[in-house]
Amino acid sequence: MEALNKELDGALTLTIEIFNGIYHKKFLHQLVSSQLDVDRMDYLNRDSFFTGVSEGVIGYDRIIKMLTVHHDELMVEEKGIYSIEKFIVSRRLMYWQVYLHKTVLSAENMLVKVLSRAKQLALSGQELFCSPALRYFLYNKVSKSKFEQDPECLAMFVLLDDYDVMGAIKAWAGHPDRVLSTLSKMLINRDLFRVVLSNEAFDPETIGVLKSKVAAAWGFTGAELDYFVFADDATLRAYNMTDEKINILFKDGTFKDISSIDNALISHTLAIPIKKFYICHPKI
Repeated sequence: MEALNKELDGALTLTIEIFNGIYHKKFLHQLVSSQLDVDRMDYLNRDSFFTGVSEGVIGYDRIIKMLTVHHDELMVEEKGIYSIEKFIVSRRLMYWQVYLHKTVLSAENMLVKVLSRAKQLALSGQELFCSPALRYFLYNKVSKSKFEQDPECLAMFVLLDDYDVMGAIKAWAGHPDRVLSTLSKMLINRDLFRVVLSNEAFDPETIGVLKSKVAAAWGFTGAELDYFVFADDATLRAYNMTDEKINILFKDGTFKDISSIDNALISHTLAIPIKKFYICHPKI
């Protein structure tokens, strides 16, 4: 944003100040970055429409009408409590039904494994088909500090998009490295890993058994098996009581965080983080 602001001769200065929360009108920052910002209201309805998951539909028009500014902070009028509750519930349902769905977890993790293998091969000196933008990130070690301080990193990142990645993966499906080619073919053909969810972490024995099956079926050994059988976890907290809170303004001028009012659903359920463990492996 700072680089773009320089190109536009400071036209984005006010926008950057609002986004960073340093502008004197604090409620403007809350509108663009908080637990009740316009971005969340937008993507919940939009994603619900395109995925067909109706649970994500919220009454954003009513929520907007109920928004008010009190002591320079964004708050919700008392009569909008249930609309906010519906908003938080909808967000939770959308995460488990769409954003953290098993198919999404599988495809995302497979993509990460493909790029990780490609990065490993690139740093070892092997030649890979890729666009100039993707080549920059595969053949260079880019740290967080380098990305923030080196203008070339930002310029290359801006040039990178899904065409670079998917074009490379289609080419890697024929690469001599069996791990890279196998993962690429599976991703291109939508032959996604099976994902098993659990409330408890998977024990090493379970992971070992699955690795043995993959080794017997496909002949992969050692560290290669880590690309095909792995476990991780996904965590969701629908409402964070330590983050920028959603305050409810009452008619007498007082206000409270929505989790501290007489509302058992928010205070006892949605504010509790939920962690689900999962294991990914080929369908063998």
